Amino acid sequence: MAVYSMTGYAGAASEAADAAPAVTVEARSVNGRFLDLALRLPDELRGLEPALRELLSAACRRGKIELRVSTSREADGAWPSPTPEQLNRLSRLEGSVQSWLPQSRGLSVNEAMNWCRAGGAAVRLDEPALAAAKACIQGLREARAREGARLVAMLLERVTRLRELAAQAGPLLPQVVQRQQARFLERWNEALATVQAGAAVPAQSLHERALGEAAAYAIRIDVAEELSRLASHLDEIERLLQAGGELGKRLEFLIQELQREANTLGSKSAALELTNISVEMKVAIEQMREQVQNIE
Repeated sequence: MAVYSMTGYAGAASEAADAAPAVTVEARSVNGRFLDLALRLPDELRGLEPALRELLSAACRRGKIELRVSTSREADGAWPSPTPEQLNRLSRLEGSVQSWLPQSRGLSVNEAMNWCRAGGAAVRLDEPALAAAKACIQGLREARAREGARLVAMLLERVTRLRELAAQAGPLLPQVVQRQQARFLERWNEALATVQAGAAVPAQSLHERALGEAAAYAIRIDVAEELSRLASHLDEIERLLQAGGELGKRLEFLIQELQREANTLGSKSAALELTNISVEMKVAIEQMREQVQNIE
């Protein structure tokens, strides 16, 4: 299943036929927490709004989408010439109304032109407008799929980079722990030397206590658990990207978890090498977070 971005653009148009104006449909979408639809329709096509909303809701799950429908008549501003059938019908309707309401005034030219413009034109435009809208929405979905494929490729690159950084951090852990233990014992022995003469505790006990304190400190700076959880989150992100579908919100949660592990790694880091790796991880994760916000 494909991964869809919430960013895309598409357009479609119907060809003018039988003196009916051409219909142009444009759709733009950007990222959003929910599905937010905005329709811009000419007056004669207002009746299509429920059908257009249904088509958009079926094609897209999230994002702020604007669908704009226009006709060639709107573009050139020309008024259509009323047909004899329209004028005959209007005349009969006006005569029927005046026979019942003798005091009613006659129609003006502007009112008659407006009636002829609306009457019958909307019916003729419904079918081509819907056809153009369906083509436009399908194009929008394809555009979002193409953008989604690019996002997946970028995210997988960052996942690979994070795995490389984690692999660099793994071998450093024993070295850092050993170095910190040696430094701790050295400072402990220096402190014992200053109070050795008056110490009431045997030297062996003091040495064992020093080893225990060093071991406890090593546990506090150990980041093996954080690296293990980070690898688990990366596995889940890869699985979701390969499965596809609606995964934007789940990816956002996993990105938060990655950020938490990277922050913990940085706070527990006892060596410059691990600090640099933590910073590189945070940069990669932030790049992922910015792109994940665009995924449906």
